[in-house]
Amino acid sequence: MLTLRNSLYVASLCTLALGNPLARSLQLQESRSTIPVGFTRVGEADASTVLNLRLGLVSNNVDGLIETLYDVSTPSSLHYGQHLSRPEAVAYLAPTSETTATVNAWLSENNLAARTLNNAGDWLAISLPVSQANELFGADFSTFTHDETGAQSIRTLAYSIPTDLVGHLQLVHPTTTFTPPSAKLPLTKQRYTGSLKKRQSACSSYIDPDCLQEIYGIPATPMTNSNPLVVTGYDNQWPSTSDMSNFLTNFRPDIDSSTTWSTWGLDNGTWDPSQPGDEAACLDCILPKIADLDVEYTVGVATNAEVYFLSVGSDTDDGVFGFLDTATAVLDSWSDTYVMTTSYGSNEDSISTDVFSKLCDEYAALGSAGITVLFASGDGGVSGLQSGSCTDFVPTFPAGCPYLTSVGGTTSYSPETAASLSGGGFSNVFSTPSFQSADVSAYLATLGSTYSGLFNPNGRGFPDVAAQAENVIIAWQGDFYTVGGTSCASPIFASVISLLNDELLNAGQSRLGWLNPWLYANPGALYDITSGDNPGCGTNGFSATTGWDPVTGLGSPNYAALRSAAGL
Repeated sequence: MLTLRNSLYVASLCTLALGNPLARSLQLQESRSTIPVGFTRVGEADASTVLNLRLGLVSNNVDGLIETLYDVSTPSSLHYGQHLSRPEAVAYLAPTSETTATVNAWLSENNLAARTLNNAGDWLAISLPVSQANELFGADFSTFTHDETGAQSIRTLAYSIPTDLVGHLQLVHPTTTFTPPSAKLPLTKQRYTGSLKKRQSACSSYIDPDCLQEIYGIPATPMTNSNPLVVTGYDNQWPSTSDMSNFLTNFRPDIDSSTTWSTWGLDNGTWDPSQPGDEAACLDCILPKIADLDVEYTVGVATNAEVYFLSVGSDTDDGVFGFLDTATAVLDSWSDTYVMTTSYGSNEDSISTDVFSKLCDEYAALGSAGITVLFASGDGGVSGLQSGSCTDFVPTFPAGCPYLTSVGGTTSYSPETAASLSGGGFSNVFSTPSFQSADVSAYLATLGSTYSGLFNPNGRGFPDVAAQAENVIIAWQGDFYTVGGTSCASPIFASVISLLNDELLNAGQSRLGWLNPWLYANPGALYDITSGDNPGCGTNGFSATTGWDPVTGLGSPNYAALRSAAGL
């Protein structure tokens, strides 16, 4: 139905076109029917405000990239483990010379100077006033407020591109992407005041590295190869060396308490080793705990791992928290990355479909180059990151990308069960990939008509795997806290993969790279979690069951079985 508001919008576009007879004809590229939940339109953006936009050019051979990714990542393939070099992976993302020339001609015609953002050349940056952006893209750039934080951004509900750029210009960004100011996941926390020394078993009172070694069989053997494990951090948050020392002294006394990590900076990301992040004085803050958590459970679980903390600052205009900049930097510059774990995310519906697809292509390129990408699946069950009410289930971002491994959460032990916070469900952007089609079909058969219409049964299911995500102890600001969230699970699983990679390198074999085809071909290599659910949106959510499920995926790590599945 065409509402009055939509009618006025269409009329304004027609008036604009009539007022600019020399303008190229436009074709609608992306649109939203309504303002996303959690945002309010303030009014039209000032015409003179300068926008920093990114142009995503169409890559020359994404189909070839995905075919190659499967070829080097599927155990039954003759080319399994024969990963590409980074330049070879980048070549698939590059635009054709025709695309580059066509877009550059259009930019020149409009007196716009573009800056190339990556080696592939499929991302360009331009700056232009709102008035020109509205004219060039048939848009209505307006100011929107994020209700919870009051942060303002300039976005549009629809934009178009010149018809002769169709097939060359994939997207303009950020336009229809409405992300909250932070990608933080709602990590729960509680100060721990009990004894650290007197426990009946390794897993009583709290989860620590000793407990993880017990329940998952993770070895304490030091790694011997250069096998970099990258922990990403956002919003100017970073871990503390004193907290690390305190953690190792109490929970890994066999590791030198002075052990630390290396630091990379991106988008003016900084690091002050004397305190964890810019909220260090706040005992109730969440983000500093995530930074400490992630390095403590990589350094403290993957013994002797070469851990890097990637500090991504707030000086990013990539529109998705710095995720795009991170993927580009690792693909272009940091050739020694083997495993990358991220404990941040957002709701899938806040992200433009074209932006999500473009970012997912970069994860595919990373995987084809032998880099394992892991993301926490989210902490809102089937309700995504929503703090309010919801009806339809809300998949999280970027967990729905098939070319990364999504890590859900478990709790307790003997037996281990699904954590109710574990984000899980089905993507509304990506369809069910071949590596999990049989598992998803089997789960849907058990589900029947339950929740029909609330989720996309043809979507990519997530998470893929799970690990402990509640009652995990960390050191922070001289004290100890037990925390909960899939932010705990992702670094734990990343540590397991780093240890396996080390053993593979010692055996003269290639590292694991993109995990999913290998994992789904070896479901018995994980502990199947068969109880618990992930409630949300006024429902009990999905239930864990035998086999894959959208709560705990294939299950939690069984190190000995994973080692065997890797051919060790």
